[in-house]
Amino acid sequence: MREIDLKNFKIRTDLITESVTNLKRKEVKEGIFVSNLYLEEKEAKKSLKKPGNYTTIEFTDITDIDNFLEVKKVLKSCLKDFIQSKKTLLIGLGNQKSTPDVLGPKTIDEIVVTSYLEAFGSLEEGFSSTAVFKPGVTGETGLETSNVLKSIVTSFHPDQVIVIDALASKSLDRVCKTIQITDTGIEPGSGVGNKRSEISSHTLGVPVLAIGIPTVVDAVSVVSDTITYLMKQYSFQKKFLQTKKSKLVPTTQVNYLKEDVPVDKEDKEKVLGMLGTLEEEEIKQLFYEVLTPIGYNLMVTPKEIDFTVQKLAHLLASSLNEILHPKLEESKE
Repeated sequence: MREIDLKNFKIRTDLITESVTNLKRKEVKEGIFVSNLYLEEKEAKKSLKKPGNYTTIEFTDITDIDNFLEVKKVLKSCLKDFIQSKKTLLIGLGNQKSTPDVLGPKTIDEIVVTSYLEAFGSLEEGFSSTAVFKPGVTGETGLETSNVLKSIVTSFHPDQVIVIDALASKSLDRVCKTIQITDTGIEPGSGVGNKRSEISSHTLGVPVLAIGIPTVVDAVSVVSDTITYLMKQYSFQKKFLQTKKSKLVPTTQVNYLKEDVPVDKEDKEKVLGMLGTLEEEEIKQLFYEVLTPIGYNLMVTPKEIDFTVQKLAHLLASSLNEILHPKLEESKE
């Protein structure tokens, strides 16, 4: 099969967990994993990411209140390694007319803003100076977001900038279930092939923290993941049906992804034919060639995205509020 340069993909991942292989995951709570990585300059070039610190939180659900609070506790603990209660400018990137891209603006809507109160005197102890901004998208405003932010930073003089944005993933497993925190900044639109000027400490002159959650995945990834799930399910069924447990528990009630059942190469070729002889990246290359010329390499998002994004925005905003304004956290105790 003809080799394709994967850098030419119109859709690529924004997640460090999908770009490097030496990431170590640690389960800090049941079903909640955290990984920390400092990406060196040499490895950064290979993964097409910026060198710096990356923290990734992976979870399965936040729609249940107990799960929400557990993830929030872990998120706040991770954010405290990056954020101090100083003068802060929070930026919500995204298109407010597109639900999968509205995470940033929705988060900003819930941030407690205090900077204007300084005109009347010092802020109460336990509160820091915060200001927010929703720049919209360049296609709508005609303005380069990084240039607009430079002007605001020059005027407001924040000690730190926090940028919130929706990301793109190349795996169904991570959509709306992963939070990435990094001090390397962000390149708006890079995940969907609409790369803009970067927003970072290099361009703004102050520390920049980027917080993102993947809300979309491309069709190539959906199809290739489905092939992977097909083979995992087939291998699980083949092994499970030989056990006594299968007579008592319906296979539809068992999550085969959580079962450690290897996929046999011969089974893969038997079920998929010629497609089964290809490696995972080769399958993605094939589907890319099939879908891209006809315009079907679409961006896909979960059907419950409206509800999920609202929950995720509230998760981020409430965590940031309690870190930037410790008094708010005390009042809940």
